[in-house]
Amino acid sequence: MIKYARRLYMRRRVLMFGWEFPPHNSGGLGVACFGLTRALAQLGLDVIFVMPKKLDVGAPWARFVFADMPHVKFRSINSTVTPYNTASTKTSLMSVRNVNGGQIYGSDLMSDVLRYALAGREIALEEDFDVIYAHDWLSFGAGIMAKEATGKPMIAHVHATEIDRTGGRSSVNPDVFELEKEGMEAADVVVAVSEYTRQMIIKEYGIPGSKIRVVHNGIDEETMPKAGAWLPRLRQLKNAGYKIVLFLGRVTLQKGPDYFIRVAKRVTEKNPKVMFILSGSGDMEGSIMQLAAQLGVSDKVLFTGFVTGPERYEMYSAADLFAMPSVSEPFGITPLEAMKTGTPVLVSKQSGISEVVKHALKVDFWDVDEMANKILALVEHPGLSQTLSDNAITEANQLTWMAAGRKVDSIIQEVA
Repeated sequence: MIKYARRLYMRRRVLMFGWEFPPHNSGGLGVACFGLTRALAQLGLDVIFVMPKKLDVGAPWARFVFADMPHVKFRSINSTVTPYNTASTKTSLMSVRNVNGGQIYGSDLMSDVLRYALAGREIALEEDFDVIYAHDWLSFGAGIMAKEATGKPMIAHVHATEIDRTGGRSSVNPDVFELEKEGMEAADVVVAVSEYTRQMIIKEYGIPGSKIRVVHNGIDEETMPKAGAWLPRLRQLKNAGYKIVLFLGRVTLQKGPDYFIRVAKRVTEKNPKVMFILSGSGDMEGSIMQLAAQLGVSDKVLFTGFVTGPERYEMYSAADLFAMPSVSEPFGITPLEAMKTGTPVLVSKQSGISEVVKHALKVDFWDVDEMANKILALVEHPGLSQTLSDNAITEANQLTWMAAGRKVDSIIQEVA
Protein backbone atom coordinates (compact mmCIF):
# COMPACT_ATOMS: atom_id res chain seq x y z
CA MET A 1 0.00 0.00 0.00
CA ILE A 2 2.84 2.39 0.83
CA LYS A 3 4.60 1.64 -2.46
CA TYR A 4 1.38 2.27 -4.39
CA ALA A 5 0.82 5.60 -2.63
CA ARG A 6 4.38 6.64 -3.43
CA ARG A 7 3.87 5.87 -7.10
CA LEU A 8 0.72 7.98 -7.23
CA TYR A 9 2.54 10.83 -5.52
CA MET A 10 5.32 10.80 -8.08
CA ARG A 11 3.12 10.78 -11.20
CA ARG A 12 3.05 14.47 -12.01
CA ARG A 13 2.08 16.24 -15.21
CA VAL A 14 4.66 18.72 -16.45
CA LEU A 15 3.97 21.47 -18.98
CA MET A 16 7.44 21.92 -20.45
CA PHE A 17 8.39 24.81 -22.72
CA GLY A 18 11.44 24.35 -24.94
CA TRP A 19 12.81 25.93 -28.08
CA GLU A 20 14.39 23.05 -29.97
CA PHE A 21 14.48 19.28 -29.98
CA PRO A 22 16.50 16.71 -31.98
CA PRO A 23 16.68 16.21 -34.85
CA HIS A 24 15.57 19.85 -35.23
CA ASN A 25 18.25 21.40 -33.04
CA SER A 26 21.30 23.57 -33.49
CA GLY A 27 23.03 23.13 -30.15
CA GLY A 28 23.18 21.55 -26.72
CA LEU A 29 19.82 22.94 -25.60
CA GLY A 30 17.93 20.49 -27.80
CA VAL A 31 20.09 17.58 -26.68
CA ALA A 32 19.41 18.46 -23.04
CA CYS A 33 15.66 18.59 -23.67
CA PHE A 34 15.87 15.20 -25.38
CA GLY A 35 17.79 13.60 -22.51
CA LEU A 36 15.74 15.10 -19.69
CA THR A 37 12.30 14.45 -21.16
CA ARG A 38 13.23 10.88 -21.93
CA ALA A 39 14.52 10.32 -18.39
CA LEU A 40 11.47 11.97 -16.79
CA ALA A 41 9.15 9.82 -18.87
CA GLN A 42 11.00 6.70 -17.75
CA LEU A 43 10.60 7.88 -14.16
CA GLY A 44 6.83 8.00 -14.62
CA LEU A 45 6.11 11.69 -15.19
CA ASP A 46 3.71 12.90 -17.88
CA VAL A 47 5.41 15.57 -19.99
CA ILE A 48 3.59 17.93 -22.35
CA PHE A 49 6.44 19.37 -24.42
CA VAL A 50 5.61 22.64 -26.18
CA MET A 51 7.77 23.79 -29.10
CA PRO A 52 7.79 27.14 -30.83
CA LYS A 53 8.59 25.83 -34.29
CA LYS A 54 6.11 23.85 -36.37
CA LEU A 55 7.44 20.54 -37.62
CA ASP A 56 6.41 19.34 -41.06
CA VAL A 57 7.03 15.67 -40.25
CA GLY A 58 6.20 13.82 -37.05
CA ALA A 59 7.72 10.39 -37.71
CA PRO A 60 11.26 11.37 -36.62
CA TRP A 61 9.95 12.50 -33.26
CA ALA A 62 8.20 9.21 -32.57
CA ARG A 63 11.06 7.17 -33.84
CA PHE A 64 13.95 9.21 -32.51
CA VAL A 65 12.60 10.12 -29.13
CA PHE A 66 9.41 8.80 -27.65
CA ALA A 67 7.88 6.22 -30.00
CA ASP A 68 7.66 3.76 -27.10
CA MET A 69 6.63 6.33 -24.47
CA PRO A 70 3.05 7.40 -25.19
CA HIS A 71 2.77 9.66 -22.14
CA VAL A 72 5.00 12.29 -23.74
CA LYS A 73 2.91 14.60 -25.90
CA PHE A 74 4.07 17.37 -28.26
CA ARG A 75 2.51 20.60 -29.42
CA SER A 76 4.05 23.21 -31.68
CA ILE A 77 3.58 26.78 -32.85
CA ASN A 78 5.05 28.35 -35.97
CA SER A 79 8.47 29.97 -35.84
CA THR A 80 10.97 30.88 -38.55
CA VAL A 81 14.11 31.47 -36.52
CA THR A 82 16.76 29.52 -34.64
CA PRO A 83 17.83 29.97 -31.00
CA TYR A 84 21.15 31.61 -31.82
CA ASN A 85 19.86 34.46 -33.97
CA THR A 86 20.30 37.99 -32.71
CA ALA A 87 17.43 39.30 -30.58
CA SER A 88 17.05 42.85 -31.83
CA THR A 89 13.49 43.93 -31.06
CA LYS A 90 13.21 46.17 -28.02
CA THR A 91 9.77 44.94 -27.07
CA SER A 92 9.35 43.75 -23.50
CA LEU A 93 7.18 40.99 -22.13
CA MET A 94 5.14 43.67 -20.36
CA SER A 95 3.82 44.89 -23.71
CA VAL A 96 2.13 41.58 -24.53
CA ARG A 97 0.46 40.96 -21.19
CA ASN A 98 -2.63 42.91 -22.18
CA VAL A 99 -2.96 41.43 -25.66
CA ASN A 100 -6.09 39.29 -25.90
CA GLY A 101 -6.12 36.46 -28.40
CA GLY A 102 -3.62 38.04 -30.81
CA GLN A 103 -0.19 37.05 -31.97
CA ILE A 104 2.99 38.99 -32.60
CA TYR A 105 4.53 38.21 -35.96
CA GLY A 106 8.05 39.11 -37.00
CA SER A 107 11.25 37.86 -38.56
CA ASP A 108 13.47 38.59 -35.56
CA LEU A 109 14.05 36.38 -32.57
CA MET A 110 12.54 38.58 -29.85
CA SER A 111 9.24 38.92 -31.73
CA ASP A 112 8.97 35.15 -31.90
CA VAL A 113 9.85 34.85 -28.22
CA LEU A 114 7.02 37.23 -27.33
CA ARG A 115 4.62 35.43 -29.65
CA TYR A 116 5.62 32.19 -27.94
CA ALA A 117 4.79 33.80 -24.59
CA LEU A 118 1.26 34.51 -25.77
CA ALA A 119 0.88 30.96 -27.00
CA GLY A 120 2.16 29.71 -23.65
CA ARG A 121 -0.66 31.43 -21.85
CA GLU A 122 -3.32 29.95 -24.13
CA ILE A 123 -1.86 26.43 -24.03
CA ALA A 124 -1.62 26.54 -20.23
CA LEU A 125 -5.33 27.33 -20.00
CA GLU A 126 -6.16 24.33 -22.18
CA GLU A 127 -3.90 21.73 -20.55
CA ASP A 128 -4.11 19.81 -17.28
CA PHE A 129 -0.76 19.84 -15.46
CA ASP A 130 0.90 20.30 -12.07
CA VAL A 131 4.16 22.12 -12.83
CA ILE A 132 5.45 24.54 -15.48
CA TYR A 133 9.00 23.92 -16.71
CA ALA A 134 10.74 26.45 -19.00
CA HIS A 135 14.11 25.96 -20.69
CA ASP A 136 16.28 29.09 -21.09
CA TRP A 137 15.27 32.68 -21.79
CA LEU A 138 13.66 31.78 -25.11
CA SER A 139 10.96 29.91 -23.20
CA PHE A 140 10.86 31.94 -19.99
CA GLY A 141 8.23 34.31 -21.35
CA ALA A 142 5.91 31.39 -22.11
CA GLY A 143 6.54 29.99 -18.63
CA ILE A 144 5.81 33.32 -16.97
CA MET A 145 2.57 33.79 -18.89
CA ALA A 146 1.49 30.23 -18.13
CA LYS A 147 2.12 30.79 -14.43
CA GLU A 148 0.21 34.07 -14.42
CA ALA A 149 -2.73 32.41 -16.19
CA THR A 150 -2.96 29.33 -13.97
CA GLY A 151 -1.12 30.03 -10.71
CA LYS A 152 0.81 26.77 -11.09
CA PRO A 153 4.42 26.60 -9.81
CA MET A 154 7.22 27.22 -12.30
CA ILE A 155 10.76 25.86 -12.70
CA ALA A 156 13.22 27.86 -14.83
CA HIS A 157 16.11 25.80 -16.25
CA VAL A 158 19.14 27.93 -17.14
CA HIS A 159 21.37 26.25 -19.74
CA ALA A 160 23.30 29.44 -20.60
CA THR A 161 23.09 33.12 -19.76
CA GLU A 162 23.39 36.19 -21.94
CA ILE A 163 26.65 36.93 -20.12
CA ASP A 164 28.03 33.58 -21.30
CA ARG A 165 26.97 34.23 -24.88
CA THR A 166 28.37 37.76 -25.12
CA GLY A 167 31.52 37.42 -23.02
CA GLY A 168 30.67 39.90 -20.27
CA ARG A 169 28.06 42.12 -18.65
CA SER A 170 29.10 45.16 -20.70
CA SER A 171 28.12 43.49 -23.98
CA VAL A 172 24.77 41.91 -23.11
CA ASN A 173 21.56 42.51 -25.00
CA PRO A 174 19.52 44.31 -22.30
CA ASP A 175 16.20 42.85 -23.51
CA VAL A 176 17.47 39.29 -23.27
CA PHE A 177 19.10 39.96 -19.91
CA GLU A 178 15.89 41.40 -18.47
CA LEU A 179 13.80 38.49 -19.72
CA GLU A 180 16.27 36.07 -18.17
CA LYS A 181 16.08 37.96 -14.89
CA GLU A 182 12.29 38.17 -14.97
CA GLY A 183 12.01 34.45 -15.66
CA MET A 184 14.29 33.52 -12.77
CA GLU A 185 12.51 35.88 -10.41
CA ALA A 186 9.10 34.47 -11.38
CA ALA A 187 10.23 30.86 -10.97
CA ASP A 188 9.70 28.96 -7.74
CA VAL A 189 12.97 27.10 -8.36
CA VAL A 190 15.83 27.86 -10.75
CA VAL A 191 17.83 24.92 -12.13
CA ALA A 192 21.44 25.73 -13.11
CA VAL A 193 23.55 23.32 -15.15
CA SER A 194 26.63 23.87 -12.97
CA GLU A 195 27.90 25.55 -9.81
CA TYR A 196 29.72 27.92 -12.16
CA THR A 197 26.35 29.02 -13.57
CA ARG A 198 24.75 29.11 -10.12
CA GLN A 199 27.35 31.59 -8.90
CA MET A 200 26.89 33.74 -12.01
CA ILE A 201 23.10 33.81 -11.46
CA ILE A 202 23.59 34.91 -7.86
CA LYS A 203 26.16 37.58 -8.69
CA GLU A 204 24.83 39.02 -11.95
CA TYR A 205 21.07 38.49 -11.64
CA GLY A 206 20.60 38.87 -7.88
CA ILE A 207 18.73 35.58 -7.45
CA PRO A 208 18.99 34.09 -3.92
CA GLY A 209 21.25 31.05 -3.78
CA SER A 210 18.65 29.14 -1.76
CA LYS A 211 16.36 29.21 -4.79
CA ILE A 212 18.89 27.65 -7.20
CA ARG A 213 19.58 23.92 -7.62
CA VAL A 214 22.48 22.51 -9.63
CA VAL A 215 21.72 19.69 -12.06
CA HIS A 216 24.66 18.79 -14.28
CA ASN A 217 24.01 17.67 -17.83
CA GLY A 218 24.57 14.08 -18.87
CA ILE A 219 25.00 11.80 -21.83
CA ASP A 220 23.82 8.35 -22.89
CA GLU A 221 23.69 6.18 -25.97
CA GLU A 222 20.46 7.79 -27.17
CA THR A 223 21.93 11.30 -27.25
CA MET A 224 25.30 10.28 -28.68
CA PRO A 225 26.02 10.76 -32.41
CA LYS A 226 25.89 7.40 -34.16
CA ALA A 227 28.94 5.76 -35.73
CA GLY A 228 29.42 5.73 -39.50
CA ALA A 229 32.07 5.21 -42.17
CA TRP A 230 35.48 6.82 -41.80
CA LEU A 231 35.85 10.25 -43.40
CA PRO A 232 38.47 9.90 -46.20
CA ARG A 233 40.35 13.10 -45.34
CA LEU A 234 40.75 12.07 -41.71
CA ARG A 235 41.91 8.60 -42.76
CA GLN A 236 44.59 10.20 -44.94
CA LEU A 237 45.81 12.39 -42.10
CA LYS A 238 46.00 9.51 -39.65
CA ASN A 239 47.79 7.26 -42.17
CA ALA A 240 50.32 10.04 -42.73
CA GLY A 241 51.15 10.04 -39.01
CA TYR A 242 49.39 13.25 -38.03
CA LYS A 243 47.92 13.83 -34.59
CA ILE A 244 44.54 15.57 -34.64
CA VAL A 245 43.28 18.22 -32.22
CA LEU A 246 39.55 18.91 -32.63
CA PHE A 247 37.36 21.92 -31.89
CA LEU A 248 33.66 21.19 -32.42
CA GLY A 249 31.06 23.81 -31.58
CA ARG A 250 29.63 27.18 -32.53
CA VAL A 251 32.26 29.55 -33.91
CA THR A 252 31.34 32.38 -31.58
CA LEU A 253 33.07 34.53 -28.96
CA GLN A 254 31.77 32.33 -26.13
CA LYS A 255 33.48 29.19 -27.44
CA GLY A 256 36.97 30.67 -27.77
CA PRO A 257 37.81 29.67 -31.38
CA ASP A 258 40.41 32.46 -31.59
CA TYR A 259 42.34 30.85 -28.73
CA PHE A 260 42.15 27.54 -30.56
CA ILE A 261 43.83 29.10 -33.61
CA ARG A 262 46.48 30.81 -31.50
CA VAL A 263 47.33 27.56 -29.74
CA ALA A 264 47.60 25.90 -33.16
CA LYS A 265 50.36 28.36 -33.97
CA ARG A 266 52.26 27.51 -30.76
CA VAL A 267 51.90 23.74 -31.12
CA THR A 268 52.73 23.40 -34.81
CA GLU A 269 55.85 25.52 -34.40
CA LYS A 270 57.20 22.74 -32.17
CA ASN A 271 55.48 19.74 -33.73
CA PRO A 272 54.47 20.14 -37.40
CA LYS A 273 52.81 16.71 -37.41
CA VAL A 274 49.80 18.01 -35.47
CA MET A 275 46.72 19.06 -37.42
CA PHE A 276 43.95 21.22 -35.97
CA ILE A 277 40.34 20.75 -37.11
CA LEU A 278 37.77 23.46 -36.45
CA SER A 279 34.30 22.05 -36.96
CA GLY A 280 31.29 24.33 -36.65
CA SER A 281 29.76 27.53 -37.90
CA GLY A 282 28.94 30.91 -36.42
CA ASP A 283 29.37 34.65 -36.69
CA MET A 284 33.16 34.51 -36.17
CA GLU A 285 33.84 31.94 -38.90
CA GLY A 286 35.19 34.47 -41.43
CA SER A 287 37.37 36.32 -38.93
CA ILE A 288 38.79 33.04 -37.59
CA MET A 289 39.82 32.00 -41.11
CA GLN A 290 41.51 35.39 -41.51
CA LEU A 291 43.30 34.92 -38.19
CA ALA A 292 44.61 31.52 -39.30
CA ALA A 293 45.98 33.15 -42.46
CA GLN A 294 47.56 36.02 -40.54
CA LEU A 295 49.30 33.60 -38.17
CA GLY A 296 50.52 31.45 -41.03
CA VAL A 297 48.70 28.27 -39.98
CA SER A 298 46.15 27.96 -42.78
CA ASP A 299 47.82 24.72 -43.86
CA LYS A 300 47.58 23.36 -40.29
CA VAL A 301 43.89 24.12 -39.67
CA LEU A 302 41.00 22.43 -41.46
CA PHE A 303 37.61 24.20 -41.42
CA THR A 304 34.82 21.67 -41.91
CA GLY A 305 31.71 23.75 -41.24
CA PHE A 306 28.85 22.35 -39.18
CA VAL A 307 28.73 18.55 -38.96
CA THR A 308 26.25 16.20 -37.35
CA GLY A 309 25.32 12.53 -37.10
CA PRO A 310 27.90 9.94 -38.20
CA GLU A 311 30.36 12.63 -39.35
CA ARG A 312 30.32 14.16 -35.89
CA TYR A 313 30.99 10.76 -34.32
CA GLU A 314 33.92 10.12 -36.66
CA MET A 315 35.39 13.53 -35.86
CA TYR A 316 35.48 12.58 -32.19
CA SER A 317 36.82 9.08 -32.89
CA ALA A 318 39.63 10.27 -35.16
CA ALA A 319 40.79 13.04 -32.82
CA ASP A 320 43.72 12.48 -30.49
CA LEU A 321 42.44 15.33 -28.32
CA PHE A 322 39.21 17.30 -28.12
CA ALA A 323 39.69 20.94 -27.04
CA MET A 324 37.03 23.26 -25.60
CA PRO A 325 38.73 26.63 -24.85
CA SER A 326 35.44 28.36 -23.95
CA VAL A 327 35.55 31.84 -22.47
CA SER A 328 32.43 31.10 -20.42
CA GLU A 329 30.74 27.70 -20.63
CA PRO A 330 27.80 26.87 -18.35
CA PHE A 331 28.44 23.17 -18.85
CA GLY A 332 29.67 21.76 -22.19
CA ILE A 333 28.10 18.61 -23.61
CA THR A 334 30.58 18.19 -26.49
CA PRO A 335 33.46 17.11 -24.21
CA LEU A 336 31.19 14.38 -22.82
CA GLU A 337 30.47 13.20 -26.36
CA ALA A 338 34.21 13.05 -27.05
CA MET A 339 34.87 11.21 -23.78
CA LYS A 340 32.19 8.69 -24.64
CA THR A 341 34.23 7.72 -27.72
CA GLY A 342 37.39 7.45 -25.61
CA THR A 343 38.95 10.69 -26.83
CA PRO A 344 40.94 12.67 -24.21
CA VAL A 345 39.66 16.19 -23.62
CA LEU A 346 41.08 19.58 -22.72
CA VAL A 347 38.55 22.01 -21.22
CA SER A 348 38.74 25.54 -19.92
CA LYS A 349 38.52 26.06 -16.18
CA GLN A 350 35.75 28.55 -16.96
CA SER A 351 33.29 25.72 -17.67
CA GLY A 352 30.76 23.69 -15.75
CA ILE A 353 32.06 20.36 -16.98
CA SER A 354 35.41 21.03 -15.29
CA GLU A 355 33.52 20.58 -11.98
CA VAL A 356 32.50 17.00 -12.68
CA VAL A 357 35.29 15.40 -14.72
CA LYS A 358 38.54 14.48 -13.03
CA HIS A 359 40.37 12.84 -15.91
CA ALA A 360 40.62 15.81 -18.26
CA LEU A 361 43.24 18.41 -19.00
CA LYS A 362 42.14 21.78 -17.58
CA VAL A 363 43.50 25.23 -18.33
CA ASP A 364 42.40 28.89 -18.24
CA PHE A 365 41.00 29.78 -21.66
CA TRP A 366 43.38 32.72 -22.06
CA ASP A 367 46.55 30.79 -21.20
CA VAL A 368 47.56 29.80 -24.74
CA ASP A 369 51.09 28.79 -23.72
CA GLU A 370 49.88 26.37 -21.03
CA MET A 371 47.27 24.99 -23.41
CA ALA A 372 49.98 24.35 -26.00
CA ASN A 373 52.18 22.64 -23.42
CA LYS A 374 49.38 20.27 -22.42
CA ILE A 375 48.55 19.42 -26.03
CA LEU A 376 52.20 18.71 -26.85
CA ALA A 377 52.55 16.52 -23.75
CA LEU A 378 49.52 14.45 -24.75
CA VAL A 379 50.37 13.94 -28.42
CA GLU A 380 53.99 13.05 -27.61
CA HIS A 381 53.34 10.67 -24.69
CA PRO A 382 51.15 7.69 -25.62
CA GLY A 383 50.92 6.55 -22.00
CA LEU A 384 49.28 9.81 -20.92
CA SER A 385 46.89 9.68 -23.85
CA GLN A 386 45.86 6.08 -23.11
CA THR A 387 45.27 6.77 -19.41
CA LEU A 388 43.07 9.77 -20.17
CA SER A 389 41.20 7.79 -22.82
CA ASP A 390 40.42 4.85 -20.54
CA ASN A 391 39.24 7.06 -17.69
CA ALA A 392 37.24 9.31 -20.03
CA ILE A 393 35.00 6.42 -21.03
CA THR A 394 34.45 5.44 -17.39
CA GLU A 395 33.53 8.98 -16.34
CA ALA A 396 31.24 9.58 -19.30
CA ASN A 397 29.35 6.38 -18.52
CA GLN A 398 28.63 7.67 -15.01
CA LEU A 399 27.31 11.09 -16.08
CA THR A 400 23.94 10.04 -17.45
CA TRP A 401 20.71 11.83 -18.30
CA MET A 402 18.91 9.46 -15.96
CA ALA A 403 21.01 10.79 -13.07
CA ALA A 404 20.08 14.32 -14.09
CA GLY A 405 16.45 13.28 -14.52
CA ARG A 406 16.25 11.94 -10.97
CA LYS A 407 17.40 15.29 -9.61
CA VAL A 408 14.88 17.16 -11.74
CA ASP A 409 12.18 14.70 -10.69
CA SER A 410 12.83 15.45 -7.02
CA ILE A 411 12.58 19.18 -7.71
CA ILE A 412 9.27 18.70 -9.56
CA GLN A 413 7.88 16.66 -6.64
CA GLU A 414 8.99 19.39 -4.25
CA VAL A 415 7.36 22.32 -6.04
CA ALA A 416 4.24 20.31 -6.88
